[in-house]
Amino acid sequence: MRIGPWQIPAQAVLAPMAGVTDRPFRVLCRQLGAGLAASEMLSADQSLWHTTKSRQRMNHEGEPEPRVVQLAGNDPQQLADAARANVEQGAQIIDINMGCPAKKVYGKLCGSALLGDEPLVARLLDAVVAAVDVPVTLKIRTGIDRQHINGVQIARIAEAAGIAALAVHGRTRADFYTGEAEYETIAAICATVRIPVTANGDITSPVKARAVLDYTGAAAVMLGRAAQGAPWIFRDVNAYLSGGALPPPLLRSQKRDIILAHLASLYDFHGEVTGLRIARKHLGWYCQHNPRTAGFRPSLMAAESSSVQFALARECFDQWVQESDAGEPGHDGNNSQDASGNAHSGPAAA
Repeated sequence: MRIGPWQIPAQAVLAPMAGVTDRPFRVLCRQLGAGLAASEMLSADQSLWHTTKSRQRMNHEGEPEPRVVQLAGNDPQQLADAARANVEQGAQIIDINMGCPAKKVYGKLCGSALLGDEPLVARLLDAVVAAVDVPVTLKIRTGIDRQHINGVQIARIAEAAGIAALAVHGRTRADFYTGEAEYETIAAICATVRIPVTANGDITSPVKARAVLDYTGAAAVMLGRAAQGAPWIFRDVNAYLSGGALPPPLLRSQKRDIILAHLASLYDFHGEVTGLRIARKHLGWYCQHNPRTAGFRPSLMAAESSSVQFALARECFDQWVQESDAGEPGHDGNNSQDASGNAHSGPAAA
């Protein structure tokens, strides 16, 4: 997939997720094979950029290229100004959010709410594309609700405005994250526009990624929740998509080292209080994804300092590694290589 001057090196990319895809997680996923990783959603209202949260969302120091900033807003001039300001600070791709279903975003007529106003979508995209000299991409859902699915129309508007690539989550705003994603609309969009389309929604395994690409004709797949607690899923998906085979599974010792390095990067980036809080979230996911680590979770969540939490994590995951040295398997059966449990039973119907 090519986005403007950027040749994206892999077909699996990380979905932007508020509260999850901070710089440490983006860097980690890129190291493990994600072809692209956009920032957490940033408001186009520059009066809000003085907060610590906003400043951190704009911090891309040491991040692999291309650096992608995702913006949300509903005023063409404000969005254009925000895009220009971020490019001046090093953004190399601007992504516009028209997919977020959260009430606080939707209630401000931003995110997925914009899909209900096609003329405004056109004005917003025209303004941002004209304002910057870097590629502008767009993230959408299939429509407001299942009675108003207009993803194809939005895709046509995006292509006409000069949008360089489009990511489509196969749910409507009304669906939030419930039910199953549908890929028929994504396939229709791929058949309609010439710009690259990335398919998003319920892609949880290498086999599912292959099935969705084959069904939709998309150029790439976008993984969100499947990467929480299993950032190594990108190496597995990319290997399967490129060669039709899974790479050797990671050893427990390799996973432990990834987890500990992630913790250290969270403390360093966010500081003691916020770093500890965010690390709890990721540790919960790591324990959820790896058998025989669920018992670690209570003590890791209860730790009241980063030093205590890190020491406990090292002790717990060292114990987990030693179990494999004592004769248990060195890797686990429910990681991304087994498609979160059952991918090898055959591709899920896309």
